[in-house]
Amino acid sequence: MEDFYFKIFRFWWIIPILILLFSYTYILRFFFGMLIVPEDKIGLVTKKFVLFGEFKSLPDGRIIATKGEAGFQAKTLAPGLYFGMWFWQYDVTMQSFTIIPEGKIGLVLAKDGAEIPTGNILGQKAECDNFQDAEKFLENGGQRGRQTAYITAGSYRINTFLFQVSVTEMIRIQESMVGIVTTLDGLPIDQGQIAGKLVEGHNNFQDFDVFLKNNGNRGLQPQVILAGSYNLNPWAVQIEEIPMTEIPIGYVGVVISYIGQEGSDLTGSEFKHGNIVEKGFKGVWLEPLGPGKYPINKYTMKVELVPTTNLVLNWAAARSEAHNLDKNLSTITVRSKDGFPFNLDVAQIIHVPTTEAPKVIARFGNMVNLVSQVLEPTIGNYFRNSAQDSDVIAFLSTRKERQESAKAHIKKVLDEYNVNAVDTLIGDIVPPESLMKTLTDRKIAEEQKVTFDTQMKAQETRQGMEKQTAIADMQKEIVQAQQSVEIAERTANAAVKKSEGEATSIKLSVGAEAEATKLRAHAEAEATKARAMAESEATKLKAAALAEQISLTGSAEAGKILEIGKSTAEAYELAVNALGGENFTRFKITEELSKGNIKLIPDVLIGGTNGGGSSIDGLLGLKLMEMMDPEKKNKAKSDKE
Repeated sequence: MEDFYFKIFRFWWIIPILILLFSYTYILRFFFGMLIVPEDKIGLVTKKFVLFGEFKSLPDGRIIATKGEAGFQAKTLAPGLYFGMWFWQYDVTMQSFTIIPEGKIGLVLAKDGAEIPTGNILGQKAECDNFQDAEKFLENGGQRGRQTAYITAGSYRINTFLFQVSVTEMIRIQESMVGIVTTLDGLPIDQGQIAGKLVEGHNNFQDFDVFLKNNGNRGLQPQVILAGSYNLNPWAVQIEEIPMTEIPIGYVGVVISYIGQEGSDLTGSEFKHGNIVEKGFKGVWLEPLGPGKYPINKYTMKVELVPTTNLVLNWAAARSEAHNLDKNLSTITVRSKDGFPFNLDVAQIIHVPTTEAPKVIARFGNMVNLVSQVLEPTIGNYFRNSAQDSDVIAFLSTRKERQESAKAHIKKVLDEYNVNAVDTLIGDIVPPESLMKTLTDRKIAEEQKVTFDTQMKAQETRQGMEKQTAIADMQKEIVQAQQSVEIAERTANAAVKKSEGEATSIKLSVGAEAEATKLRAHAEAEATKARAMAESEATKLKAAALAEQISLTGSAEAGKILEIGKSTAEAYELAVNALGGENFTRFKITEELSKGNIKLIPDVLIGGTNGGGSSIDGLLGLKLMEMMDPEKKNKAKSDKE
């Protein structure tokens, strides 16, 4: 503790110096009025009283003295050294500079000055070095209250006895946006107008005094401000930021202006559905806006989008295009002539030419009204009337013709409304369910009949194919039969040749016997030939019977019998010629008896010496024995061979 007091008393000499300096400053201020204002301050002066020869009091209504009156002084002290500012007469307050940051502005409220004229709410600008010269402000007619002028970013020596500064943000309009301006001061808007007249020269309302001097109107302004930063006084101007008006590709924008002078109609006497005027006048502008972005004031103008490409409108409950103009349209319900209600979907394609778009808007106001007031009743009533003239079946079967008729009718109607009808298309037609069942059953029956006919033809074709297959399969047997016939013929020919040879041999070896043998051999040859021919013919007839069925078989058998009869007759004729009639008769009797296996003649050698018979009798006896004993006959024949 003693050390602490010791350290303090070590610098005791500073205390007299401080007292001396204070006394010196006080003495200088008291006797000479010396005052120093720092570099970052200004001095706000308040005069306590008035000496002799000076004004003693301020005028009525004033609070700031400009001519030496007692009270708050308009004149401030800049940084520096001043004399005559005795503390007993003047009270000086050190005030920091007023600083406005970047991106902000300072709004000024004057506490003293002239009265603002009746009807105005803001004090107009007075020359005062950005409100740094309060005395000049008051002398130049500065008005009391909120000021139209403002101060931008920087440092200012502001007399806060007179001016109150509020810092606020600059106005920023973003890209693709537009600022709608409403002014809070100015002349009243002309009667019959909803916005003030266009005023030039105020630099996007940043110089509001120019706006007022040029007789600008308070309220909604026709002019807009585009993207950027602006020093706008919010006491004078209010900004509403909205998107720019965009007109897509495939559309035009028809402008309807609510402000401006009345313009002359450009459509002529034929068009009686509204006035179409030049750009800048009140009404529908003749020239529409093309695709792009436009800074349109939505409160003074309206832009109606009109599609210039082909536009499809669907009368279908479950379908709507992106433009949504057909969102309220639905499937058309009609009633046929025979009393059946049914539904049908319709699509209408229209086109509005660019040059006709203003007329369409002038007539209907917008595209929605065009659809609801013209297209919807026109198309709906046409198909209802058309359905009442026909029954459901006829309507379905003549769909193409009715579509073409509807297209022509609707085109004629829309031409009167400056709209081109491109095409009319009939979509789904939904008849009543009960009628559809009847039609379906009928169609199924028809298809079944066609199916049965087709199956019948297929069966007939299959039968023909099987017949041809059978004939083809019989070819092998026919060929075999033909081969058998040829073999039989060759065998018969061979037998004939052999018999002829044997007959010739017998004829040469023995005289009469040879003649008899010749006759016998000839008979046998003829018989063999007849049998061979009969067998050959039978074989042919058999092959033909396989191809020609049972009828040819009978013919073959008849031919065989005929040939056998012929051969037998020829053999009998030859035998009669050879043996004689009597002998042949005895021979045949004997032959018939031999068939009964009756042995009438003993097995003895028949000769011709003792009995006086001829050699012919011997041969006949031998033949008779062979006929009575077939086994011997066959044995004898084998021995001969």
